[in-house]
Amino acid sequence: MTTTSKPVSILLVDDDEINNFISIKLIKKAVDNTAISACLNGRFAIEELVNIQKHDPALLPDFILLDINMPIMNGWEFLDEYKRLNIDPLGKSKIYIISSSVFSNDINKARSYPLVKNFISKPLSVEKIKELFNAN
Repeated sequence: MTTTSKPVSILLVDDDEINNFISIKLIKKAVDNTAISACLNGRFAIEELVNIQKHDPALLPDFILLDINMPIMNGWEFLDEYKRLNIDPLGKSKIYIISSSVFSNDINKARSYPLVKNFISKPLSVEKIKELFNAN
């Protein structure tokens, strides 16, 4: 990707501020020209996405990196609400579960959601991010 192209927009949904800081640094190292925002729980993310959908759906993020275990609204509840509200009817945003969970039931549950493209185990690395975004 070149810096003259449109930035890759990414929404991180994770309640761990330190993890978000590290993830943002790793993503910026792995992928040129990114616009990254973070929400500390699923409810804040839903509110932000509903607002974007209402005003300019073209600005919905290209990627949503979603943690599972969060207060207020967890990742599963986020996915259910995202689908219920039909936030992205054209499927612009690619949703990936990013979790430290190693439980097979979480991985299988993630795969049961058609909205979820893949389950990626934390910690993130530059290599995992490059693979995720097909960055070279």
